[in-house]
Amino acid sequence: MRKVYFLTTCSTSKRIIADLGLKEKGFVFQDIKTTPVTAAQLAAMYALAGSYEALFSKIARKYKALGLKDKKLTEDDFRDYILREYTFLKRPVVIIDQQIFVGSSKKNVARLAEAVKDF
Repeated sequence: MRKVYFLTTCSTSKRIIADLGLKEKGFVFQDIKTTPVTAAQLAAMYALAGSYEALFSKIARKYKALGLKDKKLTEDDFRDYILREYTFLKRPVVIIDQQIFVGSSKKNVARLAEAVKDF
């Protein structure tokens, strides 16, 4: 499976998708605002990432607005917030078979670029 979870309004996600040519490489795209992530999809991401916290965006505006930075969140909390509010999923999330690439850090994008270079 080749899948990308992203926001069409996120310029960083769009840039990564374009720079790596993911649209031309047979990926399925899911805009998480118009088609929210399901519990089953999130569980599959968790199985690859190893934690819900790794999938959780701590730079989302609502993270600070809801005072979450001052709370000790559990894995269940991270899961529940991601399922309730799409902005809490770190973006983009790219799945290639049994590999997952989460977020837009330079290191992560470099790993992703290496993984897709021969597609």
